[in-house]
Amino acid sequence: MQIQSGTAHPAQPLPAWRSPWVIAWVGLIVVVLLVNLLMVYLAVATNPGLVNADYYERGQDYERTLVSRRARDPGWVMQADIPPLQPGRAEAIRLFLVDRAGQPVEADAVTLHAYRPADATRDFSVPMRREGAGRYVAEVAFPLPGVWDTLIAVGHGEDEYSLDQRLEVGPR
Repeated sequence: MQIQSGTAHPAQPLPAWRSPWVIAWVGLIVVVLLVNLLMVYLAVATNPGLVNADYYERGQDYERTLVSRRARDPGWVMQADIPPLQPGRAEAIRLFLVDRAGQPVEADAVTLHAYRPADATRDFSVPMRREGAGRYVAEVAFPLPGVWDTLIAVGHGEDEYSLDQRLEVGPR
């Protein structure tokens, strides 16, 4: 007596490389690698060049400059009044400068420097004019929206003191 089985032989399983799950995972890894390569290329190709040409010399002098400035620090209180800014619209930026006793300080020169971290070609400087005792003002129009770093440099004799602040210029 012969027993016949009624079951058919199962089909051959798919190789792993033909599985949709394996293809999806490999595709995801390839996409991530391509996006990373694109980001590396863009970082190198669009470098804004924000490094100073004489960075090494400036770094060597930094410690000495910092110690000498601390020794000559007059203890002034510098406060900037910066209104909400819109690109292309001139706004008055004011600096108030007083000594330890609260008396206004007269500076030899006051300059507002604006630096755009994303594009060094947009950096600019504007001299601030004396508005009153210990008060200085400059009408400034930032050309682009986004983040700007500002530095207000106050010259007094041979010394220079500064106040820095990061600004957000709103959209148009």
